Amino acid sequence: MGLFDYVKDIGKKLFNREEEAADQIKKHIEKDNPGVTDLKVSFTKGVVSLAGKASSAAAMEKAVLMAGNVQGVTNVNADVLEAPPSQEKVDYYEIKKGDTLSAIAKQFYGKASDYPRIFEANREVIKDPNLIYPGQKIRIPLE
Repeated sequence: MGLFDYVKDIGKKLFNREEEAADQIKKHIEKDNPGVTDLKVSFTKGVVSLAGKASSAAAMEKAVLMAGNVQGVTNVNADVLEAPPSQEKVDYYEIKKGDTLSAIAKQFYGKASDYPRIFEANREVIKDPNLIYPGQKIRIPLE
């Protein structure tokens, strides 16, 4: 997983000054620890770089999404975030205006009632299944 693009002006507001961004993003990721140890975060001009060791590919993906869905972040680079190869097939989706997790589940799985599957795969990024916003990026497990 390399560099991911995000929308700078959306997401959770964690910092006011660029000098505090790396520390705040690191705390944000560690608070809901998606399975990343020895986490190191740097932030320069909207780009977050993550380093450390992830317990799984899903943990790495969640850390990238957690960092990227922060206001002020335009890109996430995880080239030096180590993780074992992924054992599951995953797609990524950017929330659009008017989307609901049910509509996204219907699109990917054929059944709106499968929305909890998407919610569970994104608990670190989505705190309430009714509160998603345009531009937010999430992971969609396909298996």
